[in-house]
Amino acid sequence: MCLPVVVVEGEKLELTNLSKVMWPEENITKADFIDYCVRIAPYILPHLKDRPLVFTRYPDGIYGKAFYQKNVPDYAPDWLMTYDEEINDGNRRKLVRYVLIKDLKSLVWAANQASLEMHPWLSRAGTIDHPDFVVFDLDPMENTGFEDARQLALALKRLLEMEGLKGFPKTSGATGLQVYVPVEARYTYRQVRTFAEFFCRVLEKTFPEKATTERSIKDRRGKVYLDYLQNVKGKTLIAPYSPRPLAEATVSAPVTWDELESGAVPSMFKIRNMAERLEKMGDLFRGVLEEKQRIDRRLQ
Repeated sequence: MCLPVVVVEGEKLELTNLSKVMWPEENITKADFIDYCVRIAPYILPHLKDRPLVFTRYPDGIYGKAFYQKNVPDYAPDWLMTYDEEINDGNRRKLVRYVLIKDLKSLVWAANQASLEMHPWLSRAGTIDHPDFVVFDLDPMENTGFEDARQLALALKRLLEMEGLKGFPKTSGATGLQVYVPVEARYTYRQVRTFAEFFCRVLEKTFPEKATTERSIKDRRGKVYLDYLQNVKGKTLIAPYSPRPLAEATVSAPVTWDELESGAVPSMFKIRNMAERLEKMGDLFRGVLEEKQRIDRRLQ
């Protein structure tokens, strides 16, 4: 069978299973997903560039078997850029070869692998030990929801403003929220983790009925988990504008603080409307790349 071939930035790509339905409820096919990635490329690529990536692949759609992929597959094209990292695996060291998505052709290649979720590192290949931002991951546990995370995110905003710092919120695409605080790429992961822990502990003490930093899952019930431990080398978060494997085909969407104040919810931001939103509003997460803040005060 002859597969469709497209030429992207001078490279030929064979596209497979284009009629496969990825999100049945929304009737979004693999072709639709690839088209979505092409449309949002100018906005998502700056957030992926030079960052090692972990994919979650769904070759048979969101209800089929899924798997994480760290290592670049053997059949990847020669032009695909990678980043090699040696990691501890029990009592031995092993090499992981991560994909780097630097351009449209590599993004289309990843989309054709049914990489519905893209999870980039917090640091770039050139400054791999120094993250570009501190992340606050507000993750609702059982018997809580997005509204609880929203209220805590707004409280975090006020705390950051007291420190003269800017934070940029985005929905996780599911029930949670993430706030990114961009920093100069001069701090270690330990330092940004210490910074995040300080503010998470303040929120926990201020809202003990709503927030927790408890690591035991059974003890988080009824509260929002403030996961400052996301600030670890090799940890990843869902990329802005990356879809989620949920029935409504929601997307991890940057939002303004005003939208969050006004009651924005994750279900408002989907594959079906995100490209139009970006064309209208631009990249609301641009400041995460452009702001270079110092956090020395809380590290002393």
